[in-house]
Amino acid sequence: MIEVTAFRWVPPLAQGLVRDLRVRWALEEAGLPYQDRLIGAEEQKTEDYRRRQPFGQVPVYEEDGLVLFESGAIVLHIAERAPALMPSDPVARAHVRTWMFAALNSIEQHLQSLGEIDLMHADAHWARERRPAVLQRARTRLTELGTALKGKPYLVDDRFSAADLLMTTVLRIPRQSALVAEFPDLDAYRLRCEARPAFKKALADQLRRFDENRPTA
Repeated sequence: MIEVTAFRWVPPLAQGLVRDLRVRWALEEAGLPYQDRLIGAEEQKTEDYRRRQPFGQVPVYEEDGLVLFESGAIVLHIAERAPALMPSDPVARAHVRTWMFAALNSIEQHLQSLGEIDLMHADAHWARERRPAVLQRARTRLTELGTALKGKPYLVDDRFSAADLLMTTVLRIPRQSALVAEFPDLDAYRLRCEARPAFKKALADQLRRFDENRPTA
């Protein structure tokens, strides 16, 4: 049985964004059963867990002795065996892999930087000074992504793939703002992907765990 580590609980502002969601979604699309292993801060620091995940983060993917970390690498591993996430044509597969890396390298870092400023450092003087430049870079990247997607339902060959899975989770990051809504085609793309039953199931499962382990006063 595949095992995926996930946090036992996180504050509401992070719920629905923790990166085990990507792996849950990929496994649901692939039709692969799994179980989650919930951890907290105490487990993150243990030598045993750091052997699996050197940085103490989630998720970790374990299957038949194979241990993987980094959500993008795990999604790629799942996609390579799942026709629902990866086309069979070699050229199309290469394009999907390219867009997977683009989601994590060309888009995510800019949206993540903006989210950290807005959610964690909004009152800091340095954050107020830096935010306009960070916001502009994010808007530039989203404009470029919108141009690449123009007239297309998905990133590669007009069909959903692992590239769209990762890109959608990235576009969810600035949900504290209306940034993505400034780009109606991108927002429609995000909503189209989020409407998939596999996404709804993955999100519900993650949120259910947080609800089950909500701290009591």
